[in-house]
Amino acid sequence: MKKDIIADINPHETRIALLEDGELEEIQIEMRGQERLVGNIYKGRVENVLPGMQAAFVDVGLERNAFLYAGDILQSAKLRECVEVSEQKKKKDKDKTPSISELVRPGQEIMVQVLKQQGGTKGARITTHITLPGRSIVLMPTVDHIGISHKITDEEERERLKDIFLRIKPEGMGMIVRTAAEGATEERLATEVVFLSRLWANIKRREKLLGAPRLIHAEEPLLFRTVRDMFDENVRSLIVNDYEYSQKVAAMVAISMPGAEKKVHFYDRKENIYDYYGIESKIDKALNRKVWLKSGAYLVIDETEALTVIDVNTGKYTGKSDLQSTILSTNIEAAREIAHQLRLRDIGGIIVVDFIDMESQENKDAVIQALEEALKKDRTKTNVIGMSALGLVEMTRKKTRRKLSSKLMSTCPHCGGRGLVYSDNAMAMRVRREVVRYVCQIDAPKYLVEVAPSVLRFIAEKNNRGEALLPEFSGKVFYMAENTFAHTHEIRVSVRRENRPTDKLTRLQVFY
Repeated sequence: MKKDIIADINPHETRIALLEDGELEEIQIEMRGQERLVGNIYKGRVENVLPGMQAAFVDVGLERNAFLYAGDILQSAKLRECVEVSEQKKKKDKDKTPSISELVRPGQEIMVQVLKQQGGTKGARITTHITLPGRSIVLMPTVDHIGISHKITDEEERERLKDIFLRIKPEGMGMIVRTAAEGATEERLATEVVFLSRLWANIKRREKLLGAPRLIHAEEPLLFRTVRDMFDENVRSLIVNDYEYSQKVAAMVAISMPGAEKKVHFYDRKENIYDYYGIESKIDKALNRKVWLKSGAYLVIDETEALTVIDVNTGKYTGKSDLQSTILSTNIEAAREIAHQLRLRDIGGIIVVDFIDMESQENKDAVIQALEEALKKDRTKTNVIGMSALGLVEMTRKKTRRKLSSKLMSTCPHCGGRGLVYSDNAMAMRVRREVVRYVCQIDAPKYLVEVAPSVLRFIAEKNNRGEALLPEFSGKVFYMAENTFAHTHEIRVSVRRENRPTDKLTRLQVFY
């Protein structure tokens, strides 16, 4: 599998696209003023302690106070993609968690790190367990523990890495060995440990010098995080449309992967870099509610506040043999595309998939297996719980960033996010009621009613057929005109002014 990373840099935003064998798999966007907070370290001040919620609110200098749960003070950091903790141990840790009031007090100054981005009405979730990510390791200064990524499956390699880190690990600190450490020399790993240890020493120094609330350490910008976390031997090229940044990235790659800096290229064409590589149109498609599959079947993806629902439909696909084979083939294709869409749209939280009903357990198992296999490519942890009695597949995907739709889209002010508007027939009745209301308030001989073009056409057609929809008032005249800038829901009723020529009204209709 060949990977290409395409970076679009401008003063207002940074966009990173990951292509795998030419297909867009991930898109990350960071806008100026809306930078990612996860990983940032703050010196905060405890504002409120809520024993009933086992939590505290901490002022870290953001627009909303951050949320500190008692378990995030005592328990080991659960950020890691690779630490395996048994359910029994989780329960044991939960049972021994003391009251939040025993851990922190109002006015106390503490150093915390953002676990989860703030969003909506919720503040950021924070922890006192600091983690400093590097390319090959994650340093945990507050936990004396060594964990090795479960993606490193070779037992000899796991033992080798464990022996190395037992020798080079700073006393009293822990670390997580990332997948990128596989095959690395002790010298390279030791260099990274030294770098992260010095970084931690500098953070501790800033904590002592600075008052609260204050940012102590900010995570790397998006481009450099991408190089740190995604640039590996499978990357064929990293293309950047900013010369200065391309040089910085090349220097960074040269340190971690000597010789690989040749893969970093500067894009110097006038054409938009994402248009040139066909990425712009794919981003637009990633925001569509309906996703077509190659077979003619399609997915419908509905993102709600509580969860994401995905419906699978056969669409135009009729199959080549019997019904059950058609359903199985469609569901397997859909399972692979669902894994792709979750990753591309960066959807997290609870996900429910309504596959086409299958009769045999064998077919159900095959679909679940296909889904789990496709999800292995995803760097974000996803847990497939299984198929419920109603035939719905339940799964969870870790929330690491804001999903794509929340970054690029906002709630429609007219439909309120429902995705539905009043029909022309319903709007015609609303026009009638609005006219009656206005006439009762303001007495005049002539009135002008402005509506959206589709609503005007509907009312005009009804009128032409002798089905007048506007009310009848003796001695009053109603003019109707389309407002090309009006939304379907907009209705404007006003007194008809004589100084406005009749021939200037668009598609004028007169009703008595």
